[in-house]
Amino acid sequence: MAVPKRSTSKAKTRSRRASSWKLMAPAASLCPTCSSPKRPHYVCPSCGYYKGRQALEVEA
Repeated sequence: MAVPKRSTSKAKTRSRRASSWKLMAPAASLCPTCSSPKRPHYVCPSCGYYKGRQALEVEA
């Protein structure tokens, strides 16, 4: 069985494990009604439309 000549340092181990903790920016799409950026599957915060119909009354 293969055995490493030197033990792996704490920094090497921790940096390898920390690579999966990265934060990702939330996805954004354009609203088909007002063309402002919004999150997918969410009501548009600027116009209040979702799936082509008025879902919220937005104060202008």
